[in-house]
Amino acid sequence: MLIVETVVRIRREHAAGKAIKAIARDLRLSRKVVRKAIRSPEAAFNYQRKVQPLPRIGPYQDRLDALLEENEGRGRRDRLRMTRIHDLLVREGFDGSYDAVRRYAARWRAARRKDAGEGAPAFIPMTFQPGEAYQFDWSHEDVEIAGKPMRVKVAHMRLCASRAPYVRAYPREGQEMLFDAHARAFAFFGGVPRRGIYDNMKTAVTAVFTGKERVFNRRFLIMTDHYMVEPTACSPAAGWEKGQVEQQVQTIRGRFFQPRLRFASLAELNGWLEAECRRWAEHHAHPERGDITVAEALDMERPALQPILAPFDGFHESEHAVTGTCLISFDRNRYSVMSTAARRTVQVRSYADRIVIRCGDAIVGEHERHFGRNRTIYDPWHYLPVLAHKPGALRNGAPFQDWDLPPALHRLRRRLGTGDEADRRFVRVLSAVLTDGLEPVEAAVREALANGTASDELILNILSRRREPATPHSIVTSEDRMLQHPPLADCARYDLLRGYDAAA
Repeated sequence: MLIVETVVRIRREHAAGKAIKAIARDLRLSRKVVRKAIRSPEAAFNYQRKVQPLPRIGPYQDRLDALLEENEGRGRRDRLRMTRIHDLLVREGFDGSYDAVRRYAARWRAARRKDAGEGAPAFIPMTFQPGEAYQFDWSHEDVEIAGKPMRVKVAHMRLCASRAPYVRAYPREGQEMLFDAHARAFAFFGGVPRRGIYDNMKTAVTAVFTGKERVFNRRFLIMTDHYMVEPTACSPAAGWEKGQVEQQVQTIRGRFFQPRLRFASLAELNGWLEAECRRWAEHHAHPERGDITVAEALDMERPALQPILAPFDGFHESEHAVTGTCLISFDRNRYSVMSTAARRTVQVRSYADRIVIRCGDAIVGEHERHFGRNRTIYDPWHYLPVLAHKPGALRNGAPFQDWDLPPALHRLRRRLGTGDEADRRFVRVLSAVLTDGLEPVEAAVREALANGTASDELILNILSRRREPATPHSIVTSEDRMLQHPPLADCARYDLLRGYDAAA
């Protein structure tokens, strides 16, 4: 290709009357090139390739077209990357480079849009008023918790006006995690916007109809009504309708989760993430107002947010049957309940970090939630009424292994020793917890041990004495009500009466 200086010289010499043949001879160019330089409208002499040779892709062009056509028909999450398409061609004998496949795919998509009469995708910039809306989304990130690799589900929320972000990691994407993320995000922002923008996640949307019409999940609607939020669902596969939080997912992934985070627990990870959200807002300028930071924009937006009257009781409820061993199966684990609920149906209210088990209006169990599988979580106190009738189960009963007893009870058990009789005596003391409560029993045990005695009879006697009503106080009268002639204890007056009787 000719440089600009050569083209300019050709055009200048030809304008001065020099023949094309002479110009071509002096510059050692073909007369065809000289004529083309003279006929070009400007000094720019660019070569435009009309036919693209495909020495490597040529034999595989039909196969590559078929792969690209099939890939376009897949859903967004199921589409293959260009590296995977290149790998499929290599398996069939293709020996070209990945760049050749990538460039061909770009030209193929451009030609497809041109044939359909479509241009490059274009969007309309959006603007939001303070307190108007927020956007919500999930992402999956890889972290290391307690030395083990773990893929966590990260809830992202972003205020549309101030651009303030909030992120929190969970083991699952359950509805109770969705409720917990909203409660914590609103507390972090200091208020609630009037509208929420979501995609069509199953924990929020039950059915998707044409346009924007949706059937929202019942519990999700109760949550939005509690916070006075109007839920809005995006069109399917239209991520640009909540582009702010989509961009936040990419930003947070690169800024917070790379390189891979390592923490001892999820609680520590979430504490760090919340602190990083504050730090990021304090050190980054608002994208539309460069003179203030995101944190300052959030302070300006807070007065426009709705107040939080009370956090939403965000649980997911399900029914479960209690076995004869006072256990329920929930989320691939087993949890104990009070023995009064054995072989009955209970309602499990699952939260993000705990479960509450109810039987009617009574709470029969509450445990920290575990997200592994095939674990059995016992509360030994649930089995105390059964143990009172079966003291022999204290030694080998599964709930009582490694029982974390209060210090006084632990010392009493050690003083009583081992054996069936020692277990029976210790269970007699434990059974008193059902009627007297744990603190009074522990106080009685401390008193008995302080006296140098480890006797169940003495401990029960102490409890019995403490249950007796207190001696009433004597009545104290005021001075104006005191008798002027108080009675005297004089037994001689009986002798006077006897004398009167004899005289009579």
